[in-house]
Amino acid sequence: MIDPEPTAESGRKTDVWPLIHTERAALAADLADLTDGRWATTSLCTELTVREVLAHLTASANLNAVRWLAGVIRCRFDFDKMVAMRLAEHLGSSPAETLERFRLSVPSTTKPPVPAIALLGETIVHGEDIRRPLGIRHPYPISTLTLIAEYYRGTDQVVLAKGRIGGLRLAADDGPFTTGSGPLVSGNTVALIMAMTGRAAYCDDLEGDGVETLRGRC
Repeated sequence: MIDPEPTAESGRKTDVWPLIHTERAALAADLADLTDGRWATTSLCTELTVREVLAHLTASANLNAVRWLAGVIRCRFDFDKMVAMRLAEHLGSSPAETLERFRLSVPSTTKPPVPAIALLGETIVHGEDIRRPLGIRHPYPISTLTLIAEYYRGTDQVVLAKGRIGGLRLAADDGPFTTGSGPLVSGNTVALIMAMTGRAAYCDDLEGDGVETLRGRC
């Protein structure tokens, strides 16, 4: 599969792998001093702890197309089962091992059969799934956030996003991102991305006549 070549606001082609590596490294650094008890905190993926979400990110960084297909067949096309299986493979025996496995995966360019930009989106979204319940705030480059928001507005691949924002107008108040028409949903780009990908908690950070509609679709 040939990855599409995302473009930045200037129109120049953007290599997303350095952005992925930067965000993985930042997440590892944010979690470096986490106590064992806090690793058991429920993430925004409410069925998973923050430790389990991190193991899921490690799995994504170590799963190529061949192993992905083998897993799909092994799990008889039950994708939730496959995700759980791969997560368990990378969880490790302790939080320290979970974090170390993720650290070792920071420079990886291995990926499942999805565009690399989908992994960047996953790193940011799951990073926030981990950070918000822990009260950790991370300053993202607005150019990176805008690239991801532009990606999600046009796709339902991997996660429902395009379909969730249909009939709404989204506008960032901290960057250039805007899309759609209809009742307004405005706020910072991180909150828009997270709401687009189904995280209702971030609707609390948004304003406009379309917020409750979007919340109901999360």
